[in-house]
Amino acid sequence: MDPVSPLEQALHAARALVLADLVAGEVAEADVVSLVEDSVVQRRWWVEQWPDGAAYVAGLVAQDVQDALLERYGRWPLCPVCGSGDPHALDVEPELGPNPHWVCHKAGVKVASVGSLGGSLGGGMPSS
Repeated sequence: MDPVSPLEQALHAARALVLADLVAGEVAEADVVSLVEDSVVQRRWWVEQWPDGAAYVAGLVAQDVQDALLERYGRWPLCPVCGSGDPHALDVEPELGPNPHWVCHKAGVKVASVGSLGGSLGGGMPSS
């Protein structure tokens, strides 16, 4: 059996982290999981072109899925920190860097690492 390449390890890890956040938000329906797979395919090409970018792929896949969900369903993940005002989505930081995390820019706080939204979200389908 051949060892898994660092590229494939990074892509599998990114997929798992984003899927964990989707499951935590109770939005891991088949069509949403397909969005993750589409992003992983696109990011595979990107990392093949720039192997040093493997450490950034989890944040990029999270952003890709977030953007695709916005187009189809609405904002995700909704901020669990701000209890009042208009619902707003968390952002991925850094936009291009290792160890991505979800942040609320309104409150100025880190909510969770990508893949660790677990107990932070209320769940449910995104709302626009």
